[in-house]
Amino acid sequence: MNDYLKGRGAQLNTANRFLKQRLEAEPNEEIQPSPQTQFFTETPKKIISTFSSPDLPIGKSINPYQGCEHGCIYCYARNSHEYWGFSAGLDFETKIMVKKNAAQLLEEQFLRKSWEPAPIELSGNTDCYQPAEKKFELTRSLLKVFLKYRNPVGMITKNALILRDIDLLSELAAHRLVHVYISITSLNENLRQAMEPRTVTAHKRLQVIEQLTAAGVPVGVMSAPIIPGLNDQEIPKILEAAAQAGALTAGYTIVRLNGAIAELFEDWIHKTFPDRAEKVLNQIRDCHGGQLNDSRWNVRMMGEGKIAEHIRQLHRISLHRYMAQRVMPPYDITQFRKDGMQMKLF
Repeated sequence: MNDYLKGRGAQLNTANRFLKQRLEAEPNEEIQPSPQTQFFTETPKKIISTFSSPDLPIGKSINPYQGCEHGCIYCYARNSHEYWGFSAGLDFETKIMVKKNAAQLLEEQFLRKSWEPAPIELSGNTDCYQPAEKKFELTRSLLKVFLKYRNPVGMITKNALILRDIDLLSELAAHRLVHVYISITSLNENLRQAMEPRTVTAHKRLQVIEQLTAAGVPVGVMSAPIIPGLNDQEIPKILEAAAQAGALTAGYTIVRLNGAIAELFEDWIHKTFPDRAEKVLNQIRDCHGGQLNDSRWNVRMMGEGKIAEHIRQLHRISLHRYMAQRVMPPYDITQFRKDGMQMKLF
């Protein structure tokens, strides 16, 4: 396929729903190079996002980056890139917003009299250990603030770069202040590389679980999303492998293709898996009332119908088989201290 961009998930830029005009490149039969990643500095006035949803356990999150070079084709965060004037497609993977004042803003929040200690998720949208983190170290600087004030933090990532911060994570864990979830959607390397082109292998992620566990950091595995017809049959093997590595629990969601993600995913799957594209799309629709998208609370994350119920039962049985006697330790919010430790961060 001459028009396939290797190393990227999205194969096109979708229209931005907030913009009236759209620029399109002229068709070219020659193989096009993958666009280079660009970084843009953003200086927000606040860094903690607060949300209320019956589908999500944590109501506060921090996103030190907007956009994500991992390029996961299914990523629900793609639509948020349109708010910045970009496309949810290739722009999401190649135009990354960097919030360099993130740690400073977090410390200012903790120092306010109104702040009440509560778990904060890193990150609610994009991966806090995406490739940009190696250069900018925003996540590490945030972890230092969490440790200084001893406020709980939850993390989810599919990048082995998290091991760089094992010193901070192990100290947070000693005070019961951190939960880490490693995202594993497939043990099939060909499928992983197609869905998540700039991420580490599943084998490496299992090693991350093992090393974090050895350091005393509580770890779970998140299989999100499950895409019926692509990776649903892998649920038992993923949970078994994660349990052997030390994972304490497991979760999942079923893919939903809201907004521009539907166009991107349909284009991608017809180019990548043309022999089963329609079957996969129809199974996704079966989980969401005949639609590819789903915004219904209490339904959108897990779906409904026979296929969704089969996935639910498969995950439940696998979880019971491999992790029945395990549990994530609760956060200890009593550890929080307003004055922090006597150390200089900035």
